[in-house]
Amino acid sequence: MTGSQRSLAKGSAAPGPVPEGVTRLYSMRFCPYVQRARLVLIAKGIKHEVVNINLKNKPDWFFEKSPLGLVPSIETSDGKIVYESPVVCDYLDEAFPGVKLTPADPYEKAQQKILLEHFSAVRHLEIFVGTVIRMGCHPLLKRGFVIYLNFYLQALAKRKSPYFGGESVSMIDYMIWPWFERFGVFEVQE
Repeated sequence: MTGSQRSLAKGSAAPGPVPEGVTRLYSMRFCPYVQRARLVLIAKGIKHEVVNINLKNKPDWFFEKSPLGLVPSIETSDGKIVYESPVVCDYLDEAFPGVKLTPADPYEKAQQKILLEHFSAVRHLEIFVGTVIRMGCHPLLKRGFVIYLNFYLQALAKRKSPYFGGESVSMIDYMIWPWFERFGVFEVQE
């Protein structure tokens, strides 16, 4: 991985062409949606560079790379642009060689998509996390959070594996890990 830790903001010049054989990731260092793409890029061994974007003061040219002005967005050396984290991750898995992160079995693939849909229903965890923090981890919010978390713990227990995808890390694990990694902020105990 190459790239700058500096965030580009309004008035910044657009980066030059993507080097041959490299995928450029438009990022924000602390974004869990971007972390999904980073995990997939690393898992598949895809040579990439990172361009961090200041999401509070986006450069005008960034809307050419992500029409919604959101990260992640990727750009390939042949000019292909893909955005929206689940779409980016699926594209990376399908377009690049190496280990496949999405199950080949249609039923298993559907099961992972169902888990992701459940997760997406409450995926706006940034809002939830902000609410819990502002409310000082109110007991009712903690209880709701534990119920939500238990859904995933039960799904994991059914698999009898440390991974949602089976015996090894798969796409669903990468898609939800960035949020599970942040759960410590809740200091929730059953």
